[in-house]
Amino acid sequence: MSAELQVEELSVAYGKVDALQHAKLHVAEGAIVTVIGPNGAGKTTLLGAIMGLLPSRGTVRYAGTLLEGTPTEERVALGMCLVPERRELFAGLSVEDNLRLGAFHRRREGARTISADMEQVYARFPRLKERARQLAGTLSGGERQMLALGRALMAKPRLLLLDEPSLGLAPRMVREIFHIIADLKRTGVSMLLVEQNARAALQVADYGYVLETGSIVLEGAATDLAGNPRVVETYLGLSSTAR
Repeated sequence: MSAELQVEELSVAYGKVDALQHAKLHVAEGAIVTVIGPNGAGKTTLLGAIMGLLPSRGTVRYAGTLLEGTPTEERVALGMCLVPERRELFAGLSVEDNLRLGAFHRRREGARTISADMEQVYARFPRLKERARQLAGTLSGGERQMLALGRALMAKPRLLLLDEPSLGLAPRMVREIFHIIADLKRTGVSMLLVEQNARAALQVADYGYVLETGSIVLEGAATDLAGNPRVVETYLGLSSTAR
């Protein structure tokens, strides 16, 4: 498979503190790649740098194109889409309006399939269709995560960056969200999944990286990492909620 995303020597500093140091990873076309690690390891910083939200050193290539100096909105137009940790929905707007906003740049470019695309999102997330007129701020945590995913899909991304999709969700909803993520792979969307829930992440991923204190310390096929004694001891204990 060709590399959809290629990251080389990516570093980010907050003042004199190195939050990310010489990160190197790739996401193959159509693959799910996960980055696991403890809270504060630099996972969200990694995604922010890839999307151009944070100043960084190193190189990011997407579909063979060097993204140095490319603004975030242009990266979105190229097919990259971030689903942030806090969802960042428009709480005072309806579910339907939030979805339509996900297709904003496509509408600006004259796309004519937005209504049909919304029906596809509703088919994937029937609960959102039931709540189409409901304000996003009144949804449950799991429903908000579904809306965040649905809004991202309205942008017709080739690469989805998912930041802690299980954060704050009950175990049953965690299983449902990861089932949806696994199912999305069938559509051909590539995914970079950042997650503290290592057990759930490694179950759906093809390849994985372990990020600790800003540095990638392990990498390998997801099945190999799931059997690695260090990963088992540190990340696959009883604290993992999805099985």
